[in-house]
Amino acid sequence: MLKILNDSDLHHLSEYSFERRFDERGAIEWMQENWWHSFVFSVLYAALVFGGQHYMKARPKLDLRLPLVIWSLSLALFSIIGAVRTGSYMLHILSSSGFRRSICDQSFYNGPVSKFWAYAFVLSKAPELGDTAFVVLRKQKLLFLHWYHHITVLLYSWYSYKDMVAGGGWFMTMNYTVHALMYSYYAARAAGLRVPRPFAVVITSAQIAQMVMGVTVSSLVYRWMQQGDCPSRVDNITWATLMYLSYLLLFSNFFYQSYLRQNSKAKTQ
Repeated sequence: MLKILNDSDLHHLSEYSFERRFDERGAIEWMQENWWHSFVFSVLYAALVFGGQHYMKARPKLDLRLPLVIWSLSLALFSIIGAVRTGSYMLHILSSSGFRRSICDQSFYNGPVSKFWAYAFVLSKAPELGDTAFVVLRKQKLLFLHWYHHITVLLYSWYSYKDMVAGGGWFMTMNYTVHALMYSYYAARAAGLRVPRPFAVVITSAQIAQMVMGVTVSSLVYRWMQQGDCPSRVDNITWATLMYLSYLLLFSNFFYQSYLRQNSKAKTQ
């Protein structure tokens, strides 16, 4: 059995005052009562996205360069800070208590530093739906991967946070890190900066690695849950595994279509 971490185990992690004052119990209770609103957001999102595409068919695309720069830069800064804060917490757990505890312990949801950023993470999945507005209004190609990913991450994040399931620390820290890279790239591109193509390859590769790790963590949670170490439920692990496997297939296909297939076409021309 794993010993549950307490505040004394984490006393030397530096906290900002807003992190220390954050009421994680109230946040968890609110999510337990209101997590189903994620379905409402998802339905409204889908209606606005596909309704918006229909509306824009007969209208010229909008430029929106400055709003896109501000939007992407804001999410990049949020993700960078989130990645640093949650990453420092996870590194401490890994170095002091090991890999198994970093997956199975629930302290990520209520520990110093991480408790605020865990809640900020799940809440951020609602405003992040706004990404798609730029795709629709600029009349860009809307990939199934794009809107499917937004909806399922929102649903799963809110569904899981309320139960403080094992593995959350890994899921959130990985997502913060990948989004820090991704939104920084989007901001640079929107600002008109020339970003080397390999950077885009690195981002997609990081996304694929995230999905592989997501499947791995879900499998380990299931294995260790049988031994009483990992607090979770079979239904949650099932949804997490299906979600990450679907992402793995979709991102791998995107990688092939965007980088490998294009390179092979260029060589034959």
